[in-house]
Amino acid sequence: MAAKRVTTSAINWLALSERVPPHQRAQFQNFKARSDGYLRSVLANPEKLPEIDWTFYKSRVPVAGMVDNFQKQYAALNIPYPPDTVSPQVDSLEKEIKSDIEKFKKESNVRIADYKKQLAHIASLLPYDQMTMEDFRDAFPEQALDPINRPTFWPHDPEEQIGYNPEQGQAPGH
Repeated sequence: MAAKRVTTSAINWLALSERVPPHQRAQFQNFKARSDGYLRSVLANPEKLPEIDWTFYKSRVPVAGMVDNFQKQYAALNIPYPPDTVSPQVDSLEKEIKSDIEKFKKESNVRIADYKKQLAHIASLLPYDQMTMEDFRDAFPEQALDPINRPTFWPHDPEEQIGYNPEQGQAPGH
């Protein structure tokens, strides 16, 4: 497999720049400038190595057969292009990450719907500054004081209750 000369960047810089947060613009511009610099340095060199003028060296080198030996060794020199063994791994990782992203999106949409329900419920309640203790108990029964079923001691914080376990973060019965 022959090596293909890189002439343009394979990165869609415009699409990538749209995803860069504003506070990271300077780093992105620096990264793009360095990438463009590397591409320019590659393009500054010729695609093929210049041909060696063996007749010039044969006329100048006094040792017989030395240039012929060098020419034969140079012609036999073959530097293989390394095989691409990483692309399949990257492709499989990309597919796995895309499936993880889709799963996260679905889970996030479920959470968003739940949060919207909670917001709608809170918006439908009386404002807190107009709410009585009974209204609060009706709206939030799990958080309201219940002196009959769950009696507590003043100041009614979980930390002040009998049997509070700091490792669990709550008093028994809550």
